[in-house]
Amino acid sequence: MKFTRGVSVLLICSFIGLAGCSGQVDDGKKADQKTVKAADRPAESKPEKPAEETVEKPSVAVVYIKDPAKSNAIHAFIPKDMEYGTNNEQYQKEIEKWASELARGNDGQPGYDQRGSLDRIDAKGNIIKGKPRIILEEAELVASVMNASAEGGDVVLPVYTTESNYEAEDAAHLGEVLVASYTTHFDGGVAGRSKNIELSANAINNVIVGVGDIFSFNTTVGPSDEAHGYQPAKEIVNKQLVMGIGGGICQTSSTLFNAVDQLGVEYVEWHHHSLNIGYVPKGRDATVSYGGKDFQFKNTSGAPVLVKTVYKRGSLTVEIRTASKYKGSIKKRV
Repeated sequence: MKFTRGVSVLLICSFIGLAGCSGQVDDGKKADQKTVKAADRPAESKPEKPAEETVEKPSVAVVYIKDPAKSNAIHAFIPKDMEYGTNNEQYQKEIEKWASELARGNDGQPGYDQRGSLDRIDAKGNIIKGKPRIILEEAELVASVMNASAEGGDVVLPVYTTESNYEAEDAAHLGEVLVASYTTHFDGGVAGRSKNIELSANAINNVIVGVGDIFSFNTTVGPSDEAHGYQPAKEIVNKQLVMGIGGGICQTSSTLFNAVDQLGVEYVEWHHHSLNIGYVPKGRDATVSYGGKDFQFKNTSGAPVLVKTVYKRGSLTVEIRTASKYKGSIKKRV
């Protein structure tokens, strides 16, 4: 009985053990199956959002004007609003007017253009630096704007700066050789006129005109008013002789003209008096008026020159000199 019970208990335990093992194996298989099924199951795809429709916005050409010395645009305009594409001729006229005002100034506002002033030599032989000449090339600006008007874009202002064109070491030698001179005479007993000639002559004395430099009489001499020591004297205004402050300075400008006219220079601005004058032959004068008519020439003689004046009681001489090494390079007027 004991043996029988023991065997029964042993058998029951064995069955229970087998059942337990069988259960663990089944659970493992089920787990493996779940794992396989999960791995084999394709990933769920999220529903795609409908593509947004792209709407093209109408493009408008814009021209931006930029100063080469600044980062931001100083002006912008829409060519289409200015009749570009429908009336290009009128559009170009507006651009030309705008470019002119930008270069020369308008309504009391200064423009980009600055005549500058040339270097000169003082009494001790030192160089006194002038100011560079700055020019905004209007025609080039207009052409650039017209080219950019169809599609728009940036236009950089064509601003050119010019320094005096000569070698500093030549300054001390520019007075060595006389290449041209001219003398005019006046009544030394007329105090006002004599003083005005003297002041204007001193103003242009020892001015260096380098190769390609432009000499402006008005810029060099400055205002011929009482504040600068000029006195009343007779001058020609509208074909009449009248008294005015600074009368006589035109004799200085005319004497200068007759001196430089012997060389191969080009004239930038040159005007005649409305009446004949006695100190130079007919048609050989150069009238000036500060803020108005000017006498300007460009040195195309091929070498730097020095303007010197010799003022005496009753006479004025203007000499054009250069360094001895440039003597053979100076072009004379044919």
